[in-house]
Amino acid sequence: MVTPFALDPQQRAWSEELRALAAERLRPLAAAGEPGRVNRPLVAALGELGLLARLFPAGRAPAGASEGPVASAADAPDAVRAMDLCLLRESLARECTEAETALALQGLGAYPVVQSGSARQRARWMPEVVAGRAVAAFALSEPAAGSDAAALELRAEPDPGGAGDGWRLTGEKTWISNAPEADVYTVFARTGQAPGSRGVTAFLVPGDSAGLSGRGLDMLSPHPIGTLTFDGVPVGAGDVLGVPGGGFRVAMRTLDLFRPSVGAFAVGMARAALAAAVAHTGERRAFGGPLKDLQAVSHQLAEMATRTEAAALLVYAAAAAYDAGEPGIAARSAMAKLFATETAQYVVDAAVQLHGARALRRGHLLEHLYREVRAPRIYEGASEVQRTIIAKELYR
Repeated sequence: MVTPFALDPQQRAWSEELRALAAERLRPLAAAGEPGRVNRPLVAALGELGLLARLFPAGRAPAGASEGPVASAADAPDAVRAMDLCLLRESLARECTEAETALALQGLGAYPVVQSGSARQRARWMPEVVAGRAVAAFALSEPAAGSDAAALELRAEPDPGGAGDGWRLTGEKTWISNAPEADVYTVFARTGQAPGSRGVTAFLVPGDSAGLSGRGLDMLSPHPIGTLTFDGVPVGAGDVLGVPGGGFRVAMRTLDLFRPSVGAFAVGMARAALAAAVAHTGERRAFGGPLKDLQAVSHQLAEMATRTEAAALLVYAAAAAYDAGEPGIAARSAMAKLFATETAQYVVDAAVQLHGARALRRGHLLEHLYREVRAPRIYEGASEVQRTIIAKELYR
């Protein structure tokens, strides 16, 4: 097993470039957006700067088209690389969590198309997603199927008025990021009577499909989340991602890639909180000197830094293992997400404590991070689910 435990100079330079772009170009767009709504100018900027092209190399613009400074920094491989995804998410999260989330949601919603889509599906949607003109979403969770993703109830019933190879989707999805404003959804529905994961099929459903509606939900975190209602939405054989009955595998392969990168998002937030705490405790004076000279404070900072570094190394190792095709990806992805998200919660909370009441004021960086950091311990598999995955892998 060969996995790097430190970033090379090129990766570090790229990460710094990403942070500068996020601070200078993306943060103002994020600030101008409306909380709880899709920020289309921000998504478009991710496309214009080449960040989505780096995320989806196979969906790049035609030769000769401008891809921006970041995408041209290195020759990208033909498939999504977990390490690139992690560096993108960590770097953007340190400067602009809204930009990080917008990029990640494009990836989560469209990666099943890259992974399992037909040539026609990729040609229709990937150039638009990569350019930031189409917003994608991943529609898996339901009112009764969150952590237990195999318990889906959205029905895909044979379409009596179709040509024999179509279905009608009926049911509801909820907690769906970018809903109900996305242009295209990867939707998982039950097409057969087989129990659990065996009867699930993945479909590509345009946002303007007849019978599809939805509403936004007012959530703690600022990015858009909503419900989707399927009232006999028509889909055909050409809308299936992969093969009928193979949808659960499509979902799990996507989550195996994105779970370490959720950890990277968490590491980025932890690094931002740690930097804020170091700066504040170095300047803030109390009890006759700077806060950092108090042993209780300095030891707290040391613990925060150590846990953050450990989380980053676990994320990088999981990403490198994924890219190398090593065995045990499910467990390593679960470990990375579990440890990094739990660590970020600890670090942000500790940073708030060190700042005192000022960190709770609306608009403060740590107030923002405090709201953002809670959700990653739940979505894409709650911490308890990650522990279950890890435990099961121990007995394989």
